[in-house]
Amino acid sequence: MKVSDILRVKGNTLFTVTPDHPLSEAITAMAENDIGSLVVMEHGDLAGMLTFREVIQAIVRNGGVVGKMLVRGVMDDHPLTCTPGTEIDEVRRMMLERHARYMPVMSARMLMGVISFYDVAKAVVDSQDFENRMLKAYIRDWPADATEPTTTDPVRGQA
Repeated sequence: MKVSDILRVKGNTLFTVTPDHPLSEAITAMAENDIGSLVVMEHGDLAGMLTFREVIQAIVRNGGVVGKMLVRGVMDDHPLTCTPGTEIDEVRRMMLERHARYMPVMSARMLMGVISFYDVAKAVVDSQDFENRMLKAYIRDWPADATEPTTTDPVRGQA
């Protein structure tokens, strides 16, 4: 399974912000849209990621106040990225190593979407559920062993 499979199911709604956007407005957008991250774009290019983790850390550093902070001072300016063709197992490994909960999906320099650790976990569980159903169906419909005697005599039609 590839990242493109997740994006196909997930849809293509993207929430972005610029680096010079006030952090307070970015937080409001995250809350209103019930999302845990915003992609930070500058001049059409990926500049970083703003997640609830960076927001909380910045607020703690600032004495519990958002104040006049800008997204630029809080964002992860070197986010982990993947491509639509990246295998899900590789994405899981990458996200676990970096403790990343969100990952922009890039094709060349174009942002294709964002996947979350939840999206990856859901795709893996759905895939395993499908495989389990197929295996159970296969076992239920297992053909009788050809070496076993049949209950009817093919010549006479009787047992």
